[in-house]
Amino acid sequence: MSMIHKFSMNGYNIVLDVNGGAVHVVDEVAYNLVDLYKEKTKEEIIESLKENYTVEQINEAYDEIKTLEEEGLLYTEDTYQFHPSFVARKKVVKALCLHVAHDCNLKCKYCFAAQGDFGGEKQMMSFEVGKAAIDYLIANSGNRRNLEIDFFGGEPLMNFDVVKQLVEYGRSIEKENNKNIRFTITTNGILLDDEKIEYINENMHNVVLSLDGRKEVNDNMRPTLNDKGSHDIILPKFKKLIETRPKDKYYYIRGTFTRENLDFSEDVMHFANEGFALTSVEPVVGDESNPYALREEDLPKVFEEYDNFLNGTFKYEKRYVLEVKINHRKYYALNEIVISKGGITSKVLRVRFSSDNEYMCTYKGDGVIISTPTGSTAYSMSAGGPIVKSNMKAMIITPLAPHNLNTRPIVISGEEKLQIQMEDTDRTGQIVVDGQVSTKVSSESIIDIEYSSMTLNLVIPKDRNYYSVLREKLKWGDNLC
Repeated sequence: MSMIHKFSMNGYNIVLDVNGGAVHVVDEVAYNLVDLYKEKTKEEIIESLKENYTVEQINEAYDEIKTLEEEGLLYTEDTYQFHPSFVARKKVVKALCLHVAHDCNLKCKYCFAAQGDFGGEKQMMSFEVGKAAIDYLIANSGNRRNLEIDFFGGEPLMNFDVVKQLVEYGRSIEKENNKNIRFTITTNGILLDDEKIEYINENMHNVVLSLDGRKEVNDNMRPTLNDKGSHDIILPKFKKLIETRPKDKYYYIRGTFTRENLDFSEDVMHFANEGFALTSVEPVVGDESNPYALREEDLPKVFEEYDNFLNGTFKYEKRYVLEVKINHRKYYALNEIVISKGGITSKVLRVRFSSDNEYMCTYKGDGVIISTPTGSTAYSMSAGGPIVKSNMKAMIITPLAPHNLNTRPIVISGEEKLQIQMEDTDRTGQIVVDGQVSTKVSSESIIDIEYSSMTLNLVIPKDRNYYSVLREKLKWGDNLC
């Protein structure tokens, strides 16, 4: 069955072909016509729309939609539903959510889990149960190499010792089973301390931080067990976690908006001003009998808040994205691509660089970072690379512990295309793309890097200034001696 989804916002009419994944920006005529295309004849459509548009406009829109349909870009059928390879496939498990703590140390008013115990007896998962779950995941994951395990609750830090035991167990068996387990933990932050922060940043591929936004908003909905506010307890701990978190690992701060903070764009701004770059604010789910539950009459205000992100309350910064081909497979990086030796005891790498097929040089050392301006204040900067303003289209090449101390970082045009090759035939290196993709490379590997035609728009507070951020984060101008 074909399916489309359409919406209009800020002057853009968007039509999504659900099964095919194609996204179309269309004019008003086509936007209204797509609802009628499958139900009426062309003549009936003209009759339905002729009061608002000319016959010529309707015919043109109809022909465009027909062409998209014929090209398989609109009204595509779900080809997988009855495909033999899909129907007869062996079912596999790729992820687990482990409910390690049937209890919580907050009393969130909207909690679907009734403060973590789901209305039942408070309990903690044993190591034996978690171990059996991991064994089940491994045994039923088929040929999938990358697996996900999320520690959830309740509040999983209330059972932190078991969490650590399960991570250790997963790590002990993943390699022999040719698996790579990525662990995630979701936490309200109450129990975070230096030890837990260090462990999470070392062992958790992703961490979800629960906080609802401004102090008054959060404390109203997320009180502690003694009915005190939790914002001032949690916020410093979350900030310390992200400040010390490795750049190749993810986090995001997750909030919930209710009827009591319909101006939730202000909470997004609060997160941004506190230094949280990755944010998710989601609507509460609950019965309308609850005073905080969203109601149909609230929808105009909710839509208005989303419009705020498009109409000036926030602004957008365009960021360029690197495209790297490794043996003809494509990957994308917003921050950096790192080529490095396999371990601390490995021999020096020799990495040959060419630009537009002209030989540049051979970097000898622990490796090389190829960074975007967005990533220039991350790993590249820590390795001695320059800061490049984020709206520029450039590539920063920064050597890692170069064998020749005269080797220095270089900034080249974003219009250039890099060709990279490992020169030594007797050793391998490792390439990591934005901390997500990691693969071995050798002298036979073909590595091409250039800027993608794809760009990203980051949503940031209107009054946020690039230089003020640098002054704040890097202490520019401060006397640090």
